[in-house]
Amino acid sequence: MPSDLRKGKCQACEGGVAKIPDALLLTRLQELPGWRLDNACLCRDFQFRNFYETMAFVNAVAWIADREDHHPDMELGYAYCRLRYQTHAVGGITDNDFICAAQINQLLE
Repeated sequence: MPSDLRKGKCQACEGGVAKIPDALLLTRLQELPGWRLDNACLCRDFQFRNFYETMAFVNAVAWIADREDHHPDMELGYAYCRLRYQTHAVGGITDNDFICAAQINQLLE
């Protein structure tokens, strides 16, 4: 795993990517401010001032997802967006999820 997750690159999920063992998830989670584990997913809630800001954020997340070919589940409304990452192909959380989450955090720095 790269020392700086934001510079990581997702790997094809069907090509043998392994899920992170449960015993390591909490340790790895410390690398991602604002994210939490929920129902075997890596999750974060974002709040915005208005719909425009929410949609700008969602479009930026979509750009990251397309570039990395790794896509979150999204729930959004007028001034919020909830992201959930889980690598469905392996039934758990992988480095790909952490890489994308770190790149999303960088959007708000």
